[in-house]
Amino acid sequence: MPTQVYNELLRVYSHQGWWPINNEYKKRSTLSDTEKFEIIVGALLTQNTSWIQVEKALNELRKNNCLSVQGIIETKQETLGQYIKPAGYFNQKSERLKIIAQFLLQHPLAELQQMETNRLRALLLSVKGIGPETADSIILYAFSKPSFVIDTYTKRIMSRIGLCRKDVTYDELQELIVRNIPVDVEMYNEYHALLVEHAKQHCQTKPICADCPLSKDCKKLI
Repeated sequence: MPTQVYNELLRVYSHQGWWPINNEYKKRSTLSDTEKFEIIVGALLTQNTSWIQVEKALNELRKNNCLSVQGIIETKQETLGQYIKPAGYFNQKSERLKIIAQFLLQHPLAELQQMETNRLRALLLSVKGIGPETADSIILYAFSKPSFVIDTYTKRIMSRIGLCRKDVTYDELQELIVRNIPVDVEMYNEYHALLVEHAKQHCQTKPICADCPLSKDCKKLI
């Protein structure tokens, strides 16, 4: 079923062009270090907030020449907090930006890019403030390695169509999905973006079931 869900969502919503960089949604064959760093920062900032708010924070960092490892290191944490205020939890997140900047001084992007996926994931998870969803987002979108991202939308959609329990764990759902689809970076990338779009359009907390492309499979476990 996961492959059928992917095919149906792709048919309805088409390619999403994730991860957005510099406010642009488009498919990219390669990423510069600057773009990879923006993705990493965005993955940290998007915790517990909407992407619209993250883009506001990223734009402030960019405007103030802080969207770089050196820029973050050289900027006072309190000042960083003011720049990223739109993304919420700005005191905590400014601390996390400082931590990730120091981490990238010790482990440059080129070194991380060469790492085997499981080793890279374990290393990222050792960094304060990086949990499984953030780590997988960084691995998939910044480093183009196959690590399927599970978020609230994924759990909501997959439980409503009867693929898993509502209280499924991150690891359980990730394993279930990757076991049933090809190991393919582009598909992992697109699948996550399509699930986010479907959650926005139909599978909200209070679902909008009219014209939902997955309604025939939905168990409506609200």
